[in-house]
Parts: sequence; structure tokens; C-alpha cells
Amino acid sequence: MPPILRDYTPGAFHDELVTPEGRSRAGADQLVTYLNTLSSKALIDRQAAAERAITEMGITFTVYTEGQNIDRAWPFDIVPRVISGSEWSGIEAGLRQRLSALNLFIDDLYHEQKVVKDGVFPKETLASSKNFLTACVGASPRFGVWAHICGSDLVRDSDGTMYVLEDNLRVPSGVSYMLENRSVTKRVFPDLFENQNIMPVDNYPSDLFDMLVAIAPTEDPEPEVAVLTPGIYNSAYFEHSYLAQRMGAELVEGGDLLVGDDDCVYMRNIEGLTRVHSIYRRIDDTFLDPQVFRPDSMLGVPGIMRAWRNGNVALANAPGSGVADDKVVYTYVPELIRYYLDQDPILPNVPTWRCSDSKHLDHVITNLADLVVKPANESGGYGMLIGPVASKAELENFAGLIRADPRNYIAQPTLAISTTATVSEAELEPRHVDLRPFILQSDRLAVTAGGLTRVALVKGSLVVNSSQGGGSKDTWIVEDRD
Repeated sequence: MPPILRDYTPGAFHDELVTPEGRSRAGADQLVTYLNTLSSKALIDRQAAAERAITEMGITFTVYTEGQNIDRAWPFDIVPRVISGSEWSGIEAGLRQRLSALNLFIDDLYHEQKVVKDGVFPKETLASSKNFLTACVGASPRFGVWAHICGSDLVRDSDGTMYVLEDNLRVPSGVSYMLENRSVTKRVFPDLFENQNIMPVDNYPSDLFDMLVAIAPTEDPEPEVAVLTPGIYNSAYFEHSYLAQRMGAELVEGGDLLVGDDDCVYMRNIEGLTRVHSIYRRIDDTFLDPQVFRPDSMLGVPGIMRAWRNGNVALANAPGSGVADDKVVYTYVPELIRYYLDQDPILPNVPTWRCSDSKHLDHVITNLADLVVKPANESGGYGMLIGPVASKAELENFAGLIRADPRNYIAQPTLAISTTATVSEAELEPRHVDLRPFILQSDRLAVTAGGLTRVALVKGSLVVNSSQGGGSKDTWIVEDRD
């Protein structure tokens, strides 16, 4: 049988597995050699085995369509994405730097707002922020950290540069799939884990638990930790229950908790009430406390904001941290790193135009057919325009939306996002990928070794979101040989 990668041609894109000359990328030589020992049948058999394992393990995600919630098996591709340890060390340093600066920024906004007074961040941009919560002004989370969990999305352009595409600081999801991807890949390629140094990811639940313990308002060595979920119909419920189980924490809904007269949070159980010290909340800010935000919310806990402000419970991420989870704020992060840390950014932003700037707006409207336009506060790929594939009517409609609310939009060039080998029928073909590493911060910082590689399973597509036809892969950080 001919080598399965013999006819693999990534074309003009930077490929994560092989160079244009067909040589293995750094760290990927053993994987490439191994793949070339497989027949097409063996490849398909392994992909099928992985899909059976996913079904048996109950790894699902929820799609909302036509008013229904449909659970589907997690879409997974068996060929891992490889990054060398030497490259990863620089990426990890950049992620640490970025979250450190963002947390200093959030804390500043809810206190003295020096960054605004010094003219680094526009007061108009802050005033129009949908995620700046007046209920959080003056609050002081432990260690001055608001965004304890961050999922930053990274993409690589055709010249090999790794860019930060966006920062997810509210309730970033996907880490459970990163962990399960590794578990399934070990079943498919056990030999490869024996013969090279692939950095582990399975320490994430313990790192997450340690972070939640560190921010708890108590010196008790065993504070009560809980995961607050909206419930079984949430698209990320699999992750909520998975992480609670892996951490040995309680999985609770809003109705399971109450705030006592002492402004502490308690969990109802068959034995009565148990105080909860630290909560990993997977509920959006405005649903968190009906006494402060939406009075019609059935998901939150009345009084929990009062308990948090009084320092009687830790919430991760802290309410109000979404002020930095804004694609317009994203454009200022390089300046924020320089302002708060007095350092040059290690990881660059994608070049971006702010539509709130009249000159930028004119450029965007004129070149709309060549740009990707994103709303400031949407996620999951919703509400965006991909100019090169949009119809004339879509372009005209979007131009109207931008003119009506320029503060709500940014625009970026259409990047030639990198590819990597992906199973397609009986062969391997390049598919576009991004990467979401996860960063934890309390009194220390921890970064996952790699993260969740998302892949556009449709040929030629740039859409990697699982809700819109994307899938995922295991990510291998392969330590360099001495």
C-alpha cells in the first residue's frame, strides 16, 4: 500500500503536520511516520472505533434547532494536531501575559479607572459596554482576579504567525472535550504515547479545583466547592457535570442554593444546609441574581451578589469580568499589556478595524466583500459576516447594520488559517483548525498543555464551531528531543 500521506497537499496554507516540501513539522515526525504505515482501511477502522467510543462514553453536545434541543455525539477526528514544545513555551508565556493584563484592566475599571483617565482606553467605549456592570463597582475579588478561567482562541496565518483571535472571559467552554479527546486518542494510538514525550492535559480538573480552593473566602483546607449549571438543557451541560465529577465537587442548580441571613451561600441537601465557599458558575451574569439583574431569572440565586460583594463566597468567573470579553476591547489588549505590565505583547492580535472609528468605518464599508465582520458580544460564530462568501444582498444588509451601530462591530482580514490532516472518507485531507487553550488564574497562573483544537470538517470551510458543522482533535505538545 502507498503511504497514506503521499498525495496529501495542503496547498498555499501553512499546514500543522507537514511543510510544503512534504517534511514533518517539528515534533510531528513520529506521527507522520506512523500514519504512513496505515492502510486506508486501517485509518477508517480507527476513526470508526473512536466514534463508537464517543457514543459509549456518552460524550455529547447540544444543538438548538427549530425550538428543539438535540443531543449529538461529539464530532471528533482521530489525527492529532502537533505543536513542538519549544514553540509552545513562547505561546504559553504570551497567554500568561495576556490574562494577567486583562485582569488588571478589569480590576481597574471597577475601581479607579486609571486606564481611562490616562487616555489609554476611551471612556466612550466603556460607557457603551454592555458587559460593564455597575453592581460590581468597588467589589474586590480575592487576589484582584476577576477572570479566573480564560479560553483564548488562537489561529495561525499562512506565514506561520500565531495570532490571538479573541479572548473568552465569561463562561468559556470546551475544556471537557479537550480532556475526552485525549482519552479517545490514547485508545486509538496507544503506541505513539509510549514512544514520545506528549505533555499531559489530565491535570486540568485538579488545577481547576486548586484555583477554586485558592479563591475561597476561608482558610479552611477543605472548603466546599460547587459547579452552578443552568440545567440539563444547556448546550454545555455535559461539561458542567463532567468537571464537577472530575473535581469531586457538587453539581447544583440555582434552586439548590440559598443565601442566609448571614449573607453566606448554602446548599440544600438531605442533611439540611451546607455552606458553599467557592462556585464555578456556568450561568451568564444577568441570570445570576434576580434581585440585582433580571427579576424573571429562574436560574440564579437571590442574594448571591450580596454574598459575593461581602466576601462570603467566591464566584468564578467573577460577575462583571465580561467587560473584557468584548471584541472591541480585544483591539486594545496590546496597549493594555504595555500599560499595565510595561511589556511588549508576546502574542499579536489579528489586524483589526474598529467600526466606531470613522476612518476605520469607511475602510470597512468600502472593503466589506474582503473582510470578516464580527459583532462585539456574540459567540459561537453567530452574527458575523464572512465577506468573500457573502451574497450582494448580505453585504448590503450588513453594511446597514454596521452604520446603524458602529460600536458593535469590528472587522478583520480573511486569514489563510492553517490546516492539518483530517480523515475524509478513506484518505487524509487538509482541514482548517484553530486552538483554544485554557488559562487559570488565582494567586498563580496555569495553562493547559495545548488545548482544544477545533476543526472545520467541511472541505474549504473556515467554520470550526461544533454548532455549525465543526469538530475537534486532540492537541499534542511534543517535548523537543535533547
